[in-house]
Amino acid sequence: MSTLTRDDWAAAALEVIASGGGIAAVAVEPIAARLGSTKGSFYWHFRSRSDLIEAALLRWERLATLDVITHIDGTGLDAEGRLRALFEHTFQPRQLMGADMALLSHTDLAVVRTTIDRVTKRRIDYVANLLREIGLPTHVARRRAVLGYSAFLGNLQLAHASPDLLRRSVGSMKEYTDEVLAMLISDRRHPDSVVAAPG
Repeated sequence: MSTLTRDDWAAAALEVIASGGGIAAVAVEPIAARLGSTKGSFYWHFRSRSDLIEAALLRWERLATLDVITHIDGTGLDAEGRLRALFEHTFQPRQLMGADMALLSHTDLAVVRTTIDRVTKRRIDYVANLLREIGLPTHVARRRAVLGYSAFLGNLQLAHASPDLLRRSVGSMKEYTDEVLAMLISDRRHPDSVVAAPG
């Protein structure tokens, strides 16, 4: 029996994806060599390459979304504090250089599209729930959660395409985070002043 676990293989595959190789770079023999193992170990844990890709995607979902939410919720902070902690974590340069961008370029693959859809919904729902807890009406909280997630995606794109431009434009990431948060939670103390949703 191999000493490698299924998660070891999934972690190696996710590293290959995140390093710029994308889904196309997930190949059994090179990953086996990377792990100092053999194809036999692979077939102990997986039926096929597609099975490995799915495991890598589930690992990404857990590490980049589910574990982050669990950690933020475990801080004991109020809703505004949790929202700040989330954005401070999300806007760190090392977070912007993770697997998200590589996976967004493979949405033509059904398994990637399904995973990204699920992760996107979970992330937006979490932010919307925090904004509702802060005091924003449901429809406003949802729109602003989408706005906040759009800021993350924009930073993600800039970090990959024009990292120097991002640094020059944003300057202090803390000040930038403060501005994004201020925009998201404006009118929270006077929710009745927020324009009602049409219809």
